[in-house]
Amino acid sequence: MAHTICIANQKGGVGKTTTAINLAAALAVSGKRTLLVDCDPQANATSGVGIDKAAIQHSLYHGMIGQVSAEHLVLDTEIETLKVIPSRLELIGFEVEMMATSGREQTLKNLLAGLQAAYDFIILDCPPSLSLLTVNAMTAADAMLIPLQCEYYALEGLGQLLQTIKRIQNRLNPRLSIAGILLTMFDTRTNLSHQVAENAGKFFPELVFRAQIPRNVRLGEAPSFGKPILLYDAASAGARSYFALADEILHR
Repeated sequence: MAHTICIANQKGGVGKTTTAINLAAALAVSGKRTLLVDCDPQANATSGVGIDKAAIQHSLYHGMIGQVSAEHLVLDTEIETLKVIPSRLELIGFEVEMMATSGREQTLKNLLAGLQAAYDFIILDCPPSLSLLTVNAMTAADAMLIPLQCEYYALEGLGQLLQTIKRIQNRLNPRLSIAGILLTMFDTRTNLSHQVAENAGKFFPELVFRAQIPRNVRLGEAPSFGKPILLYDAASAGARSYFALADEILHR
């Protein structure tokens, strides 16, 4: 059975998609059969692994509304053990079309049920909001990874997110746990990054990953080439940090 991790934070620009792509790739290269599911209508995870959004016939949207089975949505990537279910802008329509549907929060969980035996890990990339799509991902997941950028106000929205997790646990998914808090955009040269890391460790001592994702030019460049960082520059600090994160997850 696959271990399903959703990567979520209602704040934008915190490194959710970068983490989804590169954690999935690092797990895959470590020999784990990994499926990356792009749950964001912006579809950056889809293009970030080299999938041409304009060329695909079906996206996650078609699976979520019941037109296509999950098996027929899975696409190959450059890494043999990494597969992807792509997204496209049409996924925005899911929230509108399913608004009055009973059990709509379980749609993604039901869609992925038939794929559980085929993978070791399923990584869900969420939109930058606490929307129905994010609730679906949290309902389908075993654990949630929270990227936290090392910037001012970083901890401000974390309380709201943790309250949402509790509501999901109480109403929809009692097995949902917090995989950990990942510090992203860490700049060793600034006091602010160290202060955010110190505060996160003080408030959430058991949750903060040892691995930290640095500010790294190569990490920013890789998506424009449609490659995870380990295929773009495996020797970069960004690649090493995501390998460290994957190793930490595998040993937890």
